[in-house]
Amino acid sequence: MINIAYMGIDVQVRQGCSYSVLNEDLMPYDSGWFTSPVEIGDVLIALLKTFDRIAVGIDAPRCPLTALRQYYWNGKNWHKRWPSQVGCGRHCEVVIAAFRLGNPQWTPLADDCPEWMRVGFSLFSALSKYADVYEVFPTASYRQLAQDRGAQLSISLADFEPSPKDMLDAFVAAFTVHELLAGRGTEVGGGDGLGTIVLPRRLPFEEYDVLRWPKS
Repeated sequence: MINIAYMGIDVQVRQGCSYSVLNEDLMPYDSGWFTSPVEIGDVLIALLKTFDRIAVGIDAPRCPLTALRQYYWNGKNWHKRWPSQVGCGRHCEVVIAAFRLGNPQWTPLADDCPEWMRVGFSLFSALSKYADVYEVFPTASYRQLAQDRGAQLSISLADFEPSPKDMLDAFVAAFTVHELLAGRGTEVGGGDGLGTIVLPRRLPFEEYDVLRWPKS
């Protein structure tokens, strides 16, 4: 049987990024803080001496927009973007907003991305060499799991300083990836070729039109 570890990363700039690692039984195995992809890459390499596979959930966009989004979702249908509309955001973020799972920080063109997003881009690029890497959005995970008493995991408080909320998000990111691979979650978006967001549970409307990117 393959021995899998689940890592969650919350991306920050000021105090560094938090990470947590859960084992196959959802017990805390490791956690901490890092400031560069090289540091967390070393953590992954060390984990691979114990685990056969690492699945990583990163709380940041996978990539910037390559062009302004040409379609908008009006709550019922897709329609062409008006010149007055900004055009930021990827398909996966539109889905999150449409299902009212959170307010995404709409991804812009590369030149307009804030520093924390650029850190996220570099993490996706660097860590994909060692692990299966997914994009997560803990706010949406909290929303989906709010009434689910069966959604439980143990956490270690050892590394919750300097920012407890960021470390908690890292644990939830790891849990979200576990739930996806256990068959209880789903991936949304991807119609624009700019990545998906992983959720810990399935959506209530699998045929909802927002899940299908409009054809040009």
